[in-house]
Amino acid sequence: MDIVQHIVVIGVALAVTWGLTPLVRLAGTRLGIVAHPGGRNVHKGSIPRIGGVAMFGGFAAAIGARYLGEVWLHWPAVLTNASPRIWGVFAGMTVMFLVGIVDDVIDLKPGQKLLGQVAAAAVVLVGGVGIAFMGNPLGGGLILLGVLSVPITLLWIVGFANVINLIDGLDGLAAGISAIAAVTLLVLAEQSNQLVSATIAAALVGACLGFLRFNFHPASIFMGDSGSLFLGSVLAIISLLGVMKSVAAITLVVPLLIIGVPLFDTLSAIIRRRRGGRPIQEADKGHIHHRLLSRGFDQRQTVLIIYAWSIALAVGGYAVRWVPAVMRAATFVILAVMSGFMAHWLGLFETVHRDGDT
Repeated sequence: MDIVQHIVVIGVALAVTWGLTPLVRLAGTRLGIVAHPGGRNVHKGSIPRIGGVAMFGGFAAAIGARYLGEVWLHWPAVLTNASPRIWGVFAGMTVMFLVGIVDDVIDLKPGQKLLGQVAAAAVVLVGGVGIAFMGNPLGGGLILLGVLSVPITLLWIVGFANVINLIDGLDGLAAGISAIAAVTLLVLAEQSNQLVSATIAAALVGACLGFLRFNFHPASIFMGDSGSLFLGSVLAIISLLGVMKSVAAITLVVPLLIIGVPLFDTLSAIIRRRRGGRPIQEADKGHIHHRLLSRGFDQRQTVLIIYAWSIALAVGGYAVRWVPAVMRAATFVILAVMSGFMAHWLGLFETVHRDGDT
């Protein structure tokens, strides 16, 4: 696909998100949909938390621009000739966004929120997109998943949505990490000739960059669950449509490396809470960004450190997709050592004491 077409998609998403965000910020303030300081929050003052509306609008506008480019400018037919399952994908993304916006407005209970996420993932699955097989890492060939395809696909989409949701704790953090992941997935999808995935990734890149103008520290608006759940589900779906359409066993690992920092943060939180005898869904101040702040870094420094870590893992994810087996093993070792050092230095697995604990 012509790189100019990707630039147009990115540009439309960026411009529309940039233009919508001040309007959404004003609406959030007037409607009282704001995040208040205190608790695990590190910001000061009440800040609107429905920025995901602007991101969704920018993303949708970019997809629309791509479609019109194919109709009016005779761009290669990516969306106009797309199978019905692709429209099922967009429907699933929209349902995930709606679950997030409802949660931002009325604060859903955890079970209700999870049920909504599963419903969104189910829309994608019913539409015909899922993990039907995986490469056999031992003897080559394929392992057909059969009925296991359903829970694995649901877990994949819901899991991605939640790891982005959980990392969304500092100004610009979730949007920046998602942009880094989307750029990597865009390059991989383009090189694999997965043009629908590449188009979706380009739209996501632009939406993230446009929002970062207002969300980087000091943020004047937060994306809320409408943004973080939407971003995570889109990243999951891009990987399902693009990177994982290969018989190579390594392709299952590539998307996980690309979102390695929020995934590592989520896993360490689960282990930490289990060790402390607390429910895994219980929030704490032991996340990567909390630990870096406690080491004396300010918000911008903390976010930039996590960006750098994310870029390293994304480059590693790209590398293991293409390099020879020996280099692949070396890449895994380097990334594991680096991440292990960070985990030890930050004490990610150490129990966090709540106020009042002895």
